[in-house]
Amino acid sequence: MNLAGKHLLCTQDWSLAELEAVLELAEDMKRERWSDKYARVLNRKTFFMFFYNPSVRTRQSFECAATELGGHAQFLEPKSMRLKTKKSAGETIEDAAQVMSRYACGIGIRILEDQVSAYGEGQELCEQYARYAQVPVISMAHDKFHPCQGLADIQGLWQHLGRDQLKGKRLLQVWGHGSLARSWCSVQESMLICSRFGMDVTMAHPEGYDLDPAVIEQVKKNCADNGQEFTVSHDPVSCYDDADVVYARNWMHPTAYGADGKLNKAAEIERALQYPEWICTEDKMRRTRDALFTHPMPVDRGHEVEDAVASGLRSIIYDVAENRLHVQKAIMAMTMRLEE
Repeated sequence: MNLAGKHLLCTQDWSLAELEAVLELAEDMKRERWSDKYARVLNRKTFFMFFYNPSVRTRQSFECAATELGGHAQFLEPKSMRLKTKKSAGETIEDAAQVMSRYACGIGIRILEDQVSAYGEGQELCEQYARYAQVPVISMAHDKFHPCQGLADIQGLWQHLGRDQLKGKRLLQVWGHGSLARSWCSVQESMLICSRFGMDVTMAHPEGYDLDPAVIEQVKKNCADNGQEFTVSHDPVSCYDDADVVYARNWMHPTAYGADGKLNKAAEIERALQYPEWICTEDKMRRTRDALFTHPMPVDRGHEVEDAVASGLRSIIYDVAENRLHVQKAIMAMTMRLEE
């Protein structure tokens, strides 16, 4: 399958066949990691990584991925570059994207909640770079979507449930109270891609913690297209009934951005901590069908989930974290390899 030059801002933008092709390659790359089979796929090629926000796994996994493919990942901080912003003069996105396309074989962008003044601005930035760049633009997580995480989630479910066993399984996407103000990107991506692969989806959260209505409508459509169910629950206990996969993570309230366009993290955390009943516990997990526990990390232990669950036998958090490396290698190989 030829995916050369294709941008990846959300898994919903790619066909199911394209997603499966990436996952199949990721599986083979995982098996062949220490052989020479893929060691020169990106020989002498560079991947630019724009980090508006810091990261642990994202930077590590992309740098390792590029190295293992024979290429190089270059870390860039926009604040140290002369880029045009709303408040300062500088190089436009059009000019920056065009020039960087002459240097590198791909551009990655990570821009999350505290680097935008309103939900959707991160998506707009990624779209603008994709419009002008002559090389693939890959979202390394922005305020709406996190496609690499979504693919790593599915690879983890393939590993533990079986590739052909996802249809009809129930994903519980459940809000967790926490001491971090987290964006919507990972949870929205999770529900989109899991519903594409035929899973039932239950979204559970306290009243008022709604996600993007347009994204939820797409999740509903994905479920309907596969003959599966989408349900919403505001009960922090009964929502666990019959779940096969539990994905417990905090996300911000829709009113997290103030009138001044700034994210008040302290106020958002204070609000979230008012719901201590929204924590994933061993007792709640017993209501499931021996469900797997997953999370994109970092895990807010003691708030989103108990240690006993996060580190338990049914937790796949480390497998999913490892899979970020393999799916990103596959994405880079398929989109950035210029020759056939």
